Amino acid sequence: MEKNITSIAVDAMGGDNAPSEIVKGALRAAAERKDIRIFLTGPEEVIKKELEKEGGAGENVSIIHAPQVITNDEPPVNAIRKKKDSSIVVGLSTIKTGQCDAFVSAGSTGAILAGASVVAGKLKGVMRTPLAPLIPTRTGYCLLTDCGANVDARAAHLVQFAKMGSIYMENIVGVKNPRVGLLNIGAEEEKGNALVKETFPLMRECKDINFIGSVEARDVAEGAADVVVCEAFAGNVLLKTYEGVGQVLISEMKKGMTSTFTGKLGALLIKKPLKQSMKKFTAGEYGAAPMLGLNGLVLKTHGNATSREIYNSILQCITFKEQRISEKIQDALA
Repeated sequence: MEKNITSIAVDAMGGDNAPSEIVKGALRAAAERKDIRIFLTGPEEVIKKELEKEGGAGENVSIIHAPQVITNDEPPVNAIRKKKDSSIVVGLSTIKTGQCDAFVSAGSTGAILAGASVVAGKLKGVMRTPLAPLIPTRTGYCLLTDCGANVDARAAHLVQFAKMGSIYMENIVGVKNPRVGLLNIGAEEEKGNALVKETFPLMRECKDINFIGSVEARDVAEGAADVVVCEAFAGNVLLKTYEGVGQVLISEMKKGMTSTFTGKLGALLIKKPLKQSMKKFTAGEYGAAPMLGLNGLVLKTHGNATSREIYNSILQCITFKEQRISEKIQDALA
């Protein structure tokens, strides 16, 4: 890896819109930023055809041949073991070998979670690597950690998640001294299950985080905390509920605005400000969910990621390297 160049492996075969949208996003980033080098992983001939459709690749775009593809239907652990030449495994391997600083994929979440720690490798001192997406709130965004990687996390793991999440929010999002909240069923310390009750005093005593106590799910959307910490089962339920309710509300608003003439007229008047307000709820605007605590950066984008989300995810990788996030996490856990 060159000092002033951010090298990024991008899974060209991951997601519902691969390889077309993936290649478009990668080419856009490569054209705008000459301080990056992009390696597209996947079957060489398939990627070459896609690059030709888009007018060819620039000097800072290369292909790493990976003839196999892991689908969402395959058991993740078996797929990682058996398909060593898949676009996901090959991409993760570039982090382990030091060829790349980061890996971006819209592919199988299970395979990426299963392979990241084993193939890419964890930082020294990291017990578990959480998946931590940014989710929109009334006041901006908060980092939800963990939302899918560790359903059997222990109290010590959650404290590490809080430390890593705080470093990410401060250095990538720019939130100074981010507020850390422990996801709970009530604000009182005595509430919660055994894991939450054990974790609460450990977080309160931790000097490396700005712990504000427990936060309820309804308060997350209000922006009660900048980093929301939980084990993956609760985090995934929160995230999926968040997405589901958001989709229903948007759908019902559209239906209501287009059902009558006066509704259509009103919709025309508020279309521009409403579109601006809803922009923050679009996944493509804030990129992908990082897996924290690895030797490099692994970003998981939505399965239906468009070129815009891939583009923004690649920009995340640049900031991650420039801000030395891995080194700062390593120092915090030393």
